[in-house]
Order: sequence, then C-alpha cells, then structure tokens
Amino acid sequence: MPFKILPWLRRFAQCGLFLVSVFTLAPVATASVSIYPLRPDDPQAVYATREAFGVHADGLGDDSAALQRAIDQVQETTRRGIVFLPEGRYRLTRALQVWSGIRLIGYGANRPVLVLGANTPGYQDGAGKYLVHFVSDRPATPDLPVRDANPGTFYSGISNVDIEIGPGNPAAVGVRAHFAQHCHLAHMEFRIGEGRAGVEEVGNEAEDLQFHGGEFGITLHKPSPSWPFVLLDSSFVGQRQAAIETEEGGLTLIRVRMADVATAVVVRPERAEELFMKDCRLERISGPALVISDERSARTQINLQNVVCADVPRLARFRESGREIAGRAEHYRVQEFSHGLQVTDLGAMPRIHTTSVLEPLEALPALVESDISPLPPMASWVDVRTLGAKGDGVSDDTAALRAAIAQHRTIYLPSGRYRVTEPILLRPDTVLVGLSPITTQIVIDDFTAAFQGVNGPTERPKVPDIPGVPRAWLQLPPFAGKGAPVPLLEAPRGGTNIVTGIGLDTGGVNNRAVALKWCAGERSLVNDVRFLGGHGTYGPDGQWLAIYNDNRTADPDPQRRWDSQHWSLWVTDGGGGTFKGLWTPSPFAAAGLYVSHTSTPGRVYAMSSEHHVRNEVKLRDVANWEFYALQTEEERGESPHALPLEIDGCRNLLVANFFIYRVDLPVPFETGIRVTNSHALRFRGLHVYSPGKLSFDNTLVDQTHGVQIRAREIARLDVSGRPPAKRAALRVEKLAGGFTSIDGLAADAAGSVTFVDQAASRIWRWAPAEGLSLVTDAIPQPVALAFDAAGNLLVVARHGNVYALPPNARESAIAVLTPAPAAVRNDAVFWLPANRWRDGHDWIAANTAAPTLHYVSPDGSALIPAPSSYARLTEPRGGWGAGTIDVARAYALLPARAGEPVYVADEFGQKTWRFRMQPNGALAEPELFAEEGECGTAVDPAGNVYVCAGNVLVYNPHGELIDLIEVPERPAVIAFGGAERRTLFIAARTSLYAFRLR
Repeated sequence: MPFKILPWLRRFAQCGLFLVSVFTLAPVATASVSIYPLRPDDPQAVYATREAFGVHADGLGDDSAALQRAIDQVQETTRRGIVFLPEGRYRLTRALQVWSGIRLIGYGANRPVLVLGANTPGYQDGAGKYLVHFVSDRPATPDLPVRDANPGTFYSGISNVDIEIGPGNPAAVGVRAHFAQHCHLAHMEFRIGEGRAGVEEVGNEAEDLQFHGGEFGITLHKPSPSWPFVLLDSSFVGQRQAAIETEEGGLTLIRVRMADVATAVVVRPERAEELFMKDCRLERISGPALVISDERSARTQINLQNVVCADVPRLARFRESGREIAGRAEHYRVQEFSHGLQVTDLGAMPRIHTTSVLEPLEALPALVESDISPLPPMASWVDVRTLGAKGDGVSDDTAALRAAIAQHRTIYLPSGRYRVTEPILLRPDTVLVGLSPITTQIVIDDFTAAFQGVNGPTERPKVPDIPGVPRAWLQLPPFAGKGAPVPLLEAPRGGTNIVTGIGLDTGGVNNRAVALKWCAGERSLVNDVRFLGGHGTYGPDGQWLAIYNDNRTADPDPQRRWDSQHWSLWVTDGGGGTFKGLWTPSPFAAAGLYVSHTSTPGRVYAMSSEHHVRNEVKLRDVANWEFYALQTEEERGESPHALPLEIDGCRNLLVANFFIYRVDLPVPFETGIRVTNSHALRFRGLHVYSPGKLSFDNTLVDQTHGVQIRAREIARLDVSGRPPAKRAALRVEKLAGGFTSIDGLAADAAGSVTFVDQAASRIWRWAPAEGLSLVTDAIPQPVALAFDAAGNLLVVARHGNVYALPPNARESAIAVLTPAPAAVRNDAVFWLPANRWRDGHDWIAANTAAPTLHYVSPDGSALIPAPSSYARLTEPRGGWGAGTIDVARAYALLPARAGEPVYVADEFGQKTWRFRMQPNGALAEPELFAEEGECGTAVDPAGNVYVCAGNVLVYNPHGELIDLIEVPERPAVIAFGGAERRTLFIAARTSLYAFRLR
C-alpha cells in the first residue's frame, strides 16, 4: 500500500503541497521570484540534478547525501566553484557542509527550497542545528574535525535558494554563515516557523533576505574576521523575540523593514554594538524597537538616519539605566539618532551623549528605492564562449570580448580565466555577468606590452569590422599619454553599466595597469568583484598562491614589485554609482580604491581594502559619496606605512561603520584618516583597533587646521571645515625626543624612570639630575620593565625571555631568568600588565587568573607572571613574537603589593577596572572604575588615578573625571617619579614628557 501511495504524494507535492510527516500535509507558501529562471551554462560547475546525483527534489525523499556529494565534487575537482541547484524541494535531515570557496546557486522558474520536515531528529534542543553550514577547507582525512567558517573562508555563498523549517524543530537554524570576504547570502526567503533563526552568525554582506517567523531572524556575535556586516533590501516579519539579536557585529542595515515583532534589534547584556540603520522601516513594534546595552561605553555606537516608524511607541531602551526614547506620534521619522562617544566638530571635547531628532508624519512615505540595479533578463544573456572566447587562461580572448561588447548588451562569462592583451572598453549599457569572482576572471599576464611603461603604445589597436555593427561602436579612443594609467576594463562616462561576479587580475609586472576605471553614472553597479593579487588569491588549480618570500619582505617572485602599479579601482571623471561586496588586497596596486574629480553620487557597501603599501582608499575632489561598512587592514610586511583613508579637497561625504584595523606592527602609524581642505564630512561609527599594541597615533588628523582626533571608538564625528576653537588645557614639559616609539616606562626607588624603544631595541633612563642616558641596546625587542628592591632592572622581551641587569652593570652581567612555580608571597612586589587586549569577553577571567609560574628577580623581591604560552616562546620551534600574550603586549607593568588597589586598562573595551592584589599574585574584586581606558595608569600621592586614553585623564578616587592633561603626542605609559613622586612622566610615541603636580 505505501509503495502505491508514494508516487501520488510526490505528484501532490509538486502541485504545491509538501509532506511534513508520513500522515500530515501542510500548505506551501507562495513561491519566491527566481533571480535565475534559466539554467546558466558553466562546464566547470556542478549541477545537482536527478541524473547526476539522484536527488528527489520532491520534498519527500531525503536529499542530504546527494547534495553533499555535489558539494564534495566541486571540492574534489576545482576546489572552489559553483553548485547549481535546479528548481525543486530538497528535504534535508542533516546539515549540508559547504566547503570554503563554494557557492550554491538556485535556478528555475521558482526558487529551489531546502526543506526541514516536521520533527526531524536532532533539531529539537540544544544550540542551533543547521540546514546549511558554511565551513572552512575540507579536512584532508575523514578523522580530522571540520572547522567552522573563519577569517580565512573566502568566496562562499548561497543565492536564489529558499529555506523552510517545518514544525517541531525549535532548535533549527537555516544557515550558519561565519565567513569572511567575498562571501554572501542573497535572494533568499526563510520560512522559519517554530525554528530558532533563519541565520546564525554572519559575514561580509547579505542582500534581499526575507525572514518569516522564528525566535529570531538573525542571531549573531562578532563576525569571524571582526569586520562589519551589511544587510541590504531585506525584511523581518513576525519573529517571537526580536528580528535581530546581536553583539559587536558592525551591524549596517540599509533599506530593511521590520514588522510585527516585539523588538527590532536587541543587543545582548553587557555587550556593545556598532549599529547603523538608514532608510529603514519599523512597523508595529510592541516593545522598544532597539534595546541598547553597555550604554556608557565608547564601544557602543548607535546611529539611525531616515528611519520611518509606524506604531512604534518606544524607539529605544537603554538596558542598564532603563532610560527610554519615546516615539513622537503614530507615524514618525527618525531624522537622526546617535548614541555613543560624539565629537561635534574639530576641537570639541569628546563625550558620551545621545542625540535624537524625531519628526511626526501625517502619513507613511513610500519605501526607499533600492540602488542595486537588477540584472537584465536571463533570456538576453549571451554566453561569451559562443562568440569565440576560450577562458582557458592561455588563448587571447581580447577580440572575442570586444566583439561581444560591440554586438550585445549583456555578456555572461562562465567560469574561466579570460586572458586579454589590450584594454577592454565597455559600451554605455554593457553588462558583464559572472557568478563567482574567484572562478571567473579577466586577466593580463605579466609584461603585457599595452600595460607597460612610458614606451608603451600611445594608440589603441585597430579593431576589425564586424558585420552589422556600427563602426563608431568599435572605434576605441587613444591612450591618454605615454605614462598615463591604462585600464584593464573601462566603463564610459555616464553609463548604466553593471559588472558583477568577476575577478580582475592585472598581474604584478604591468606598471601602467589599472584593473577597473569607472566613469559610469549614478545608476551603474559594480558588485561582487575581486581585484586579484595578495591575500586570498588562488591559482587556476584552486591552490593558494604564496604572497610573501621567506622573510615576508617582498613577493616570492623578485620581478613582482609591491606598489608598482596604479590603483585597482579608479572612479573618476564624473563616475559614480553603487559598489558592493568588493575585496581589493593587491600589494602591487598603489591603492585599493581611488575616487577623483567627481560629484556624481556614489555608494560603497562592504568594501575590504587591505595590504597596500601607501594607501587603502584615496578620495580627491569628491562630493556626494557614502561609504558603508568600509574595512581596512595593514600587515607588517607590505604596509607599515599605509594610510587607510585619505580625504583631500572633498565635501558632503558620509562614512558609516568604518573599521580601521592593523596587525601587530613595529611602530604606530600617524593616523587612520587624513583630511585636507575638506568640509561637510560626517562619520557615523569609527572603530580603530589591533591585536598588536602599536596601532595608530590618531584616528583622524585634519592637516589644514592641525587638529588630531585620538579617540579610537567614535559614534559620531562631524568635520565642518571651520577652524576649531582653542581650549585651555594643562600643559606638559618635553624632556627628550627623537625616539621611534617608546613605552614600558617604570620608576625606580630614586625617582628616575626607565623606558624602552622596542623597534630600536634600546632601553633608556631619565634621571632628574643627569637627564637622558642609554642603559643598553643588547637586549633584542624589549617590551616592558620592572625593578626589584636591590635596583636590578628586569626586562621582558618580545621573543620570550625575561632578563635581569644589575644597576650600573655592563652587558656581560645580563642574566636570563627561568620561571619558578608560583607561591604565596606577602612581602613581594608583583609587576602585572597595565593593560590587556581581549576581544573574546574573557577580560575579567584573564586578570583574575592566578599565575602558576613567576619570573623571580635576583633578590626575590619582585615577581612577574609567566604565562605558559609566553614561556614556550623560548622553546625550540617556539617562534618569534608574542601575539596577544599579556606580558609581552602590555604597554607597561604595574607594581602592586598584596592588599593594594590596582588599576588595569581594558584596551579593547576602552575601560579602566580596579582590582585588589592577592598574595598569590592574582587580582580579585573587579570593579569598573572609569569608562575610559587604553594603556597605562598611575596613582598620585592623593589617590587620584591618571588614565592614558588618547590624552591623560585624571579621576578622583571615586571615579569622577576631574581634569585633562593634553599631550602633544599620543601617550602610552605614565608613572610617577621625581622628588616625592610628584612628577608624572609620560612616554608618548617619540618623546618623553613630564607634568609636575601643583
């Protein structure tokens, strides 16, 4: 009997019903509009068809194993690529593991649906269970664990596939997506029902996601690479707790609608969030639309612009204080809402503040139109291979591409490497479509003549006639000059061009090359384009390409010189439009993005520009541009001197949720943002950070007015362009200068101070009577100092040793200390890190953990904790460098005795905590002291606490701010010395300063 019924049930399912259990049927929601109604033809892709993999695609048979085999086949052949999923309903009983670099793309008249049947075993309790789990590279053998997607997971994604969770699966989550650059979720509907969430964890960007039901639409923590996340043109309806639950996600919401929920966005308790919302719609929100946590911290950055509310009586509630921001009427517009550290203009004092401008509305306006131009109908796409292109990386496809552009509007490029030898100029309406920028690439080889130096060609080559094509369409303009930049791909002025899903590779030895020159107009689009070279680049075989020589000072190929080409993406001559999901890390390029001489509006969403030698992003003579979730990064090999954002002669710019990141580098860079001759600049959300202590001296420097903004976490900063007002401040005295970057300051019993210049491997001493003297330069990379009662100098070195140097001794007396088991010592002085950098919310645990080992000074009076991870650095194969190990990364060590208070800076959290020292070397009784903190602290004879955080802030013993000491350079470490310990010594970048107490 069951065997006769089954075909009938399958036919029923194909007519719009699906089986949720053997005996229960439920109606299916209306099918979503398919973005790809036709089958894209790609010989290198895998098609999960019934013929190839035996899928049922009827919503009844279990397709988990068949779909996993399709995914595995990509990994086993091209390693990175595409699985095409035909229209149908695919029942899953376990998570699909999508290996790094693989994209699932649905096609057909209706979107394919991944279905979790009712009461599927394993989805009833515990943490989220997934239908689709994006993971890292596939393990080499089955016995090795599968790793979650991580900061090295690139190019993964899912598009045009819906997810449906049947009843009885309360722990079910549609997708876990903890991936990084060039990964996305797009064109998906999540029918979550009783499930937990549609998406758990996020990365990079997502577009056109529709969430129905569920406990949450999205629940997320910090994205795996700590970059911001953009969600565009999406909706949330009917979530039981909140549309989005979040913390530290860099959550950037553009044109997002949330309706019929208790809360739109809830930030977890005791957590910060960098939330930016623009052109959004909130409807029928019963509770507060926003629940904001950690409200007094600079890490909390909340900004809303043009958010329309309907039946939202409470816009926001602050979790700790219970304070609420009420709505203005039944219908109202949030013109601007900002909470966090605000700097109203250059020269203004930073302060934690809430700005709220609400405007009542008589009626709801129309939804804001998307600026993401849709692709032309698939029926109009022309496969470039049918016009002669090979895409094999060897043949010259220049003529075929030019002919395709001359004859057709929309050109589809399947997976392949399309080698060209001359620039490719688009017509004003040309659309180039690829579906993965790591598998579809337009490339030029090294030493291609048209992209070489001043002796290269000055005229475009002649293009042969093509029957039926006007000659004017084929005539290419001459080169601008013998040394002018030459674009690999160029969009003409005012065009409506679209380029999507394609990688552009200009090689490493083509010094006139620009990957993409864009002069197209406001309605143009560059989406999902990878500018190849540098990190995350893979060869035709899918293997990772090395980017450094053995000592990380250059490319492995000595002919490929860093900073030897022009910019990767150049928008100029009136160019504008929308730029979304771009990654540009090539160290060969002068900058990842250069925008010049345009007032045409432009919008940049989720751009990662990294690892350049001079500039990440340059703006010159630019107006009316907006940047959302821009992220930059610099490494010690290629980019210790790179400027993340340069703004010159610009006006009317918005920069929202800009994450400025630096890896552990030898010395700080002057600034994350440099501004000259510019006005009407609006920054909403700035996050400046690094796992290494040497990051940036300033967040922003306005060179025109000589103003520095040092706060690292800023919710709102406006630069009007007006000269700043001068303000009175306590002054300091400069004692000595000319250093590279000094910290590690410690005072001895006589009141003299000793400090390190790590990059120069020098240790200096300043004595009030003798002035400056060199202690030694025989200890490589000293990072922190301490003294014992006998005057022995203890030196913590970055590479894993702790040294002892007797007072006034020669280098031959230097001894290396060996860690000893920790013991209770009531009479000892414990020297502990003045700051700790922890971004995993274990800061209190790290500070209160009792050390198991101590470095003991020669006289036994001073102890330095010896983390096992630090001690291992001295072992064979232990490696060089200490990463985020506290004693090596700290700006200084603080002396403390049992029973005394100790003030330690939470550098990532930008706070200062008070502890009490224990006889076993541990800290106890944590108490938040001040909502400022970064590196060093010091206490004066009256008990006032001095905190380094951009300048030196002075708090009374109760944690109340009473004074500000402005220092010409960013201070790192402070210590009291001199007569009666009444002189505050300040180690600040290149100079040593002093402030004498009144």
